[in-house]
Amino acid sequence: MSKHTIVVCDHIHEDGLDILQNTDDVNYVYAADIDKTELLNVIKDAEVVITRSSTDVDEKFLDAAQNLKAIIRAGVGYDNVDIEGCSKRGIIAMNVPTANTIAAVELTMAHMLSCMRKFPYAHNQLKQDRIWKREDWYGNELYGKKLGVIGFGNIGHRVALRAKSFEMDVKTYDPYIPSTKATDLGISYTTNFDDILDCDIITIHTPKNQETLDMIGEEQIAKMKDGVILINCARGGLYNEDALVNNLKSGKIAMAGIDVFIKEPAIDHPLLDLPNVTVTAHLGANTKESQKKIATQAAENAIESARGIAYPNALNLPIDESKIPSFVKPYIELTQKMAFLIAQNDKSEIRSINVSAEGEISEYLDSLQTFATVGALSVASGDEINYVNANFIAEEKGIELTTSEFSAHSGYQNKVSVKITTSNGVQTICGTVFNEDVQRIIDINNFSLDIEPKGKMIIMRNNDVPGVIGQVGSILAQENINIADFRLSRGKDGALAVILVDEKVCMNTVSKLEELEAAISVSYAEI
Repeated sequence: MSKHTIVVCDHIHEDGLDILQNTDDVNYVYAADIDKTELLNVIKDAEVVITRSSTDVDEKFLDAAQNLKAIIRAGVGYDNVDIEGCSKRGIIAMNVPTANTIAAVELTMAHMLSCMRKFPYAHNQLKQDRIWKREDWYGNELYGKKLGVIGFGNIGHRVALRAKSFEMDVKTYDPYIPSTKATDLGISYTTNFDDILDCDIITIHTPKNQETLDMIGEEQIAKMKDGVILINCARGGLYNEDALVNNLKSGKIAMAGIDVFIKEPAIDHPLLDLPNVTVTAHLGANTKESQKKIATQAAENAIESARGIAYPNALNLPIDESKIPSFVKPYIELTQKMAFLIAQNDKSEIRSINVSAEGEISEYLDSLQTFATVGALSVASGDEINYVNANFIAEEKGIELTTSEFSAHSGYQNKVSVKITTSNGVQTICGTVFNEDVQRIIDINNFSLDIEPKGKMIIMRNNDVPGVIGQVGSILAQENINIADFRLSRGKDGALAVILVDEKVCMNTVSKLEELEAAISVSYAEI
């Protein structure tokens, strides 16, 4: 069995390393402790690398990594990755933006509380100066205060919910989400940015780009209430730092809680000299739990990208993920996985690929179609296919690509269907996403199921007669294959079973299952 070489260039949590080490088709190389010059020799055979901030993915690095398909930046930031250089070489660059969500949310609340009650200063007076003066520390309560949340993504909406539990009056501004995403949670939504500027406390949770850089400057601060409190645990530069310093000095801004700076480390920053600022050294991701999540997600994403299954949170794909609602991203990944699954079930000539959708996700059908095409063609085309050339390759092969919206409503808020016509027939898989990022396959060829699109699976169509499950279990037991889960759906045309297993299934085992009298079709797939 050929193995995919994945090189870990920087230190990540050991749980991520364990995943790589225990994956059969991965040749895992740990290179976090070697000299960066020596690293250039190590990565020459790498298909995927995992980095953090200690390794610069620059021209020298990319030139050395001749076989590189993907880069995983284990964290949110990717300033040390030459995205344009990756794109020119056909290398997909990814980050892990959601693993530190809870850590960043809780740090935001910590800064908010610290600004209201001045905890750091009260702490220092007692512990360092050994002075007991309670009268110096009359703070304010969060209860009843107006909180403005700029950006209502993974972090922003969770901050808003926690603020609601403090019985704050919460309002959000985010032009990239449907208003119902906020209002369904009991959060006020506004399209007028001045409504946010009128709040008692303002916290920002947006990506850093041309639209958001210096989003809050002198002009915006002038419109704010006297004594406003500003929080930034997102990205340095979203608040203009000169304006921040000036208005903290004047008292227009009563307090600021800052975790991020334009230039880091910020050990000589003028904000550090002010008595009305709480500061931390970019600690948004610095919890043990988030570091574990970052490492495990980076490892899982590296394995998926090495296998060509999916490229979660890619930074240089045709779709700019920073400019689409966060709910779209898991649907994009799910769509590619469903097409990839169909292509493994039926390895015959593909004639057409149709992607259908209902709900708000239908607005992104063109992007979903691109990802479905990559998933469908990657089984046969391998490294030849990518997100840039997918439609061209499909055209060259005479494959018809179409999209459509569901005419009937299924009851799901959003639903995506991939239908692939081959020389053998037609296969359709439908899926949806629950709770923002829980991907599920809900239908395979008109058989209703509930399956996570992940792992090793046997898909079996059979006549609905007694004894089939026992016969299948007996064959797999003889082959020393452990069943992790057995999902069965029954219909008028028989039954369909999706059997999740712990071990790789060889064609000999598939043949034995096909020989069962009740079997109609059997296939094996890995996602």
